[in-house]
Amino acid sequence: MDNLTIIVRFELTLDPLYIPPGAKYPIFFIGIFIYMFSVFCNLTLLFLIMLQQSLHKPMYFILFSLPLNDLVGITSMFPKVLSDIITETNYTYYPLCVFQAFLLHMYSGGVLFTLSAMAFDRYIAICMPLRYNAIMTPKVVMGIIALMWALDLSFLGMLFSLQGMHSRCRSHIVSLFCDNPSLLKLTCSDTTVNNIFGLVLTALMQVLTISIQGFSYVKILLTCLTSSRSKAKSKAINTCLAQLTILIIYEIVTIFYVLSHRFSYVHSNLQKIMGMLIFLVPPLLNPIVYGINSHKIRKHLLKVFKRRISV
Repeated sequence: MDNLTIIVRFELTLDPLYIPPGAKYPIFFIGIFIYMFSVFCNLTLLFLIMLQQSLHKPMYFILFSLPLNDLVGITSMFPKVLSDIITETNYTYYPLCVFQAFLLHMYSGGVLFTLSAMAFDRYIAICMPLRYNAIMTPKVVMGIIALMWALDLSFLGMLFSLQGMHSRCRSHIVSLFCDNPSLLKLTCSDTTVNNIFGLVLTALMQVLTISIQGFSYVKILLTCLTSSRSKAKSKAINTCLAQLTILIIYEIVTIFYVLSHRFSYVHSNLQKIMGMLIFLVPPLLNPIVYGINSHKIRKHLLKVFKRRISV
């Protein structure tokens, strides 16, 4: 009896995604293709940076965190959603749910901190080109990477430490996947402190990362406007536009999803789709945008494809 009680207590159900009749298998196979394509693109970018000596530079060492983070995000969420669609068994276990929530929040913070580090690197490269190598030494680059992940994990540690304050009395996750807001809805006690603390941490992370990026992009654009080198100006603007596009899309989807948990009138299917887009759009866009936008990565990719074709 005791064992049965423990199993029931730890088993959770997830909200299913509404699938029109006859669309289950097409959606599943499209989802598999999207997932495999994203994994392939991000792994290709990772291996290129690891194996190509010419890419062992500060910009690419920082960029390395982006596909790595994207793989964590999409793999933590999408295979489980696809599995639930095909098997029609929407359940999980509490420890796995907490682990998934931790990974997904780590991914979300990782996107913001990595984009901030990349923006800062581009600011130094474009606004202080003669001092770039002196400033962005291997030690400094490793320090930036360590700092951004330390900040990400610190924010997460504070956020999830409050979960233990409440006992659970529900077993239904009102989402396709587990995250901190959904876990809080399992409790029957007052979660006002958790909600306020979560919003404050989210706002602090947003302000910190967007301030760094905003400062960097303003400085870059001012430098471009005063620069007489049209080629350098065009390259800098392309870099800014690529990163800003990804940031804006990510921010719109994330802010909507976070706020939708605080308002009951948002339709559940819209909330689910927007939640999925947080973990689908960046992993799909980032390797394509940075692969195409970076001349050196594009050059190495073309070499690899030519070798494959010749073989």
